[in-house]
Amino acid sequence: MTGRTVAMEITRLEAAHLASLVGQFTELLRDSAPEDGDPALARLVPAAYSDDAEAAREFRALTQSDLLDRRAADATVVLASLQDAARIPEDPEDPALLEQVEIRLEYPSAQAWLRTLAAVRLVLATRLGIEAEDDHDVSDPRFGIYDWIGYRLDGLVAALDRDG
Repeated sequence: MTGRTVAMEITRLEAAHLASLVGQFTELLRDSAPEDGDPALARLVPAAYSDDAEAAREFRALTQSDLLDRRAADATVVLASLQDAARIPEDPEDPALLEQVEIRLEYPSAQAWLRTLAAVRLVLATRLGIEAEDDHDVSDPRFGIYDWIGYRLDGLVAALDRDG
């Protein structure tokens, strides 16, 4: 299982946008703490005990730093694998922006991608106020990035399932 490689095709423009989103995600992880009250960050370290606030607080105090460090390490893997693909020309009319590039992910990197895309999507859902499926307004253009991350996440999951 660990010897598998997944090939993902993405345009340079998509890669640049994804690298920007993941970069913003790493800034959130670096510059914030769950106790700051940011609900998006709190959603990344959910309560372990919904019926015992004190136990949940203790568990979070013991685990949140490690969990957020692992999320940051995963995001670093994603950024590294996007580095070449995200190089785009400065000219917005350059057809190279839409050039398809292949990103090859070894199994551990693909797992880091899965965790990072899911975490970025959780942050976006929180920022957009999505708590249930009914909260998603397909006619609202702000949900486009959320949907696109979901599309990429679904494709990666399917590729890993197909190869497994």
